[in-house]
Amino acid sequence: MKLNRHPRPTDHYDKKLYQVDEQICALLKQRKEISNNNPGFPPDDVISNWAIKYNLYEEYLSSLFGALRMEDFFKPRVEPTGFRKHLPVLKSIEIDDRFYSVTAIRQYNNASIVQLHVDWDEPDDSPIDRINKRNNNTFELFINKQYNCWKDRAGGSIGHSTYNFIVSPPLPDDISEIELVFKEYSDTFLDKPTGLEIVMNLE
Repeated sequence: MKLNRHPRPTDHYDKKLYQVDEQICALLKQRKEISNNNPGFPPDDVISNWAIKYNLYEEYLSSLFGALRMEDFFKPRVEPTGFRKHLPVLKSIEIDDRFYSVTAIRQYNNASIVQLHVDWDEPDDSPIDRINKRNNNTFELFINKQYNCWKDRAGGSIGHSTYNFIVSPPLPDDISEIELVFKEYSDTFLDKPTGLEIVMNLE
């Protein structure tokens, strides 16, 4: 597991705050359980009222509740180590003039890497036109409850994008019973699914 620890911003800590800070942690846990791990965000008028009631800045509260939505970004990630082999997949599907494909799965001792490739015909537009037309949506990979999947990185060029997903524990070498489901979202926090799902059965 790779965990990046940031240096403490200050050495100062008033020990009288210890009990209050522990209560904050307990309340975070309680909030997570009540929300079923779907933190949401309080309405603007509620934040405004709380800011007045507790003598706090609205932007400060907005930043605080925004940070509560980012817990998964800090989850320790498995770093694939010990490359073993490539598993051929060669699956593809075309939807709305976009060609989605998975050509192979990279097998490591502690994880697997799945790459989703997206290809399309790029018009001969100017660079500015391409930027204005660019689809900034993102994908998430789902397999089943046995596997944790997260997007490691994404990149692309004209007419092509690639999304890398790390899967832990590693997929079996016999992937004949595995189903890959890629869901598209229009936002970073994955609150806004576009409705597009790419399903690939690895027969």
